[in-house]
Amino acid sequence: MSAAGSVPAPLIALVAGEDSGDQLGADLIAALRRRYPHARFAGIGGARMQARGFESWHDIRELSLFGFSEVITHLPRLLRLRRTLLARLLEARPAVVVGIDAPDFNLGLERRLQQAGLKTAHYVSPSVWAWREKRARKIGRSASRVLCLFPMEPAIYARHGIDARFVGHPLADRFALVSDRAGARTALKLPQQVPILALLPGSRPAELTRMGQIFIDAATRIAAALPGLRIVLPAANPQVHALLAALLAKGPHDGTAPLLLDGHAHEAMLAADVVLLASGTATLEAMLAKRPMVVGYRVAPLSYRIARALRMIKTDVYTLPNILARACGLGNELLVPELMQDDCTAENLAAATLALFKDHARRGAIVIAFEQLHQALRGDLEGHAGDRAAAAIAELIDARRGDG
Repeated sequence: MSAAGSVPAPLIALVAGEDSGDQLGADLIAALRRRYPHARFAGIGGARMQARGFESWHDIRELSLFGFSEVITHLPRLLRLRRTLLARLLEARPAVVVGIDAPDFNLGLERRLQQAGLKTAHYVSPSVWAWREKRARKIGRSASRVLCLFPMEPAIYARHGIDARFVGHPLADRFALVSDRAGARTALKLPQQVPILALLPGSRPAELTRMGQIFIDAATRIAAALPGLRIVLPAANPQVHALLAALLAKGPHDGTAPLLLDGHAHEAMLAADVVLLASGTATLEAMLAKRPMVVGYRVAPLSYRIARALRMIKTDVYTLPNILARACGLGNELLVPELMQDDCTAENLAAATLALFKDHARRGAIVIAFEQLHQALRGDLEGHAGDRAAAAIAELIDARRGDG
């Protein structure tokens, strides 16, 4: 147990990138606060973390980049930011520094801090099962401990002698094991007895520039083939809402156009019979909502050429539900159709989605498999993911105090 009342309150540094990292950070702060009521939390975080009393030294949007080409474009600025942050952390000497996702930025920072004698943790293992496994050894030189969201990850790190803990995925705590389609439709004021498609073409402006029109054209094709179909299109934020509204304005206005929502992505998935979406964390959310899905994606052409030239990708599947299904022994058959890069066309996306709508038995089998995967992400662990992550980090804090 932490002796929070008998020792000085610790400074706990967190460095989060992206909206998902902000949510993880907020949950982690809440759990650590219960252990260290007077702790100070500082570093880089977003609005959710700041609402928990976090002191953000820089805007989280400075780390919200995606893909090789975007990182390369902003590399000088990112390196300046990392130098500035490194100097401040070395001066502050926090009890622990937790890098939350953003591995391209955080791992280099963590390595320098660990070399200077600070305790570091990396929360959210990079996808070592999809990229070169040797990267796990490099991560071990950066982080005193790696916190993993997926059950197959600690064994990979163990092969390289690295301390990694499975803490479970926080999204698995937010979805019920048995989903409530009727309740979601009621909440969104959608009819109960019509086919519904949830359309999620991406949550970043760059993604919508590459893929937004393709997904909307696919939805138009699906609506033409399924009379009575209702389409819901949740927008992640006001900027994405404006981009999607501009794309919809170019399309038909005959009552088949998607219903554009402000947020409510989880409700849209739960309400749907099938989800058509871009690859990413949203595929995990659709899996936890127990909704059959079709996934498409196109990365920036430069990023794609670099990845192919360097042979960086070691997996032949790309979506988390398919990867988890293999890792959990559910067979090699793809649960989720994947249409990547040149295969990601409106025609292909529409055909795969219509095939799911027309195959009730297949949809039922997918739901059963998704329930099994949901349980695997929860594991047999006690408490919520944020609490388990906090416990793993508290061990580092208390060990440092004991060393001192």
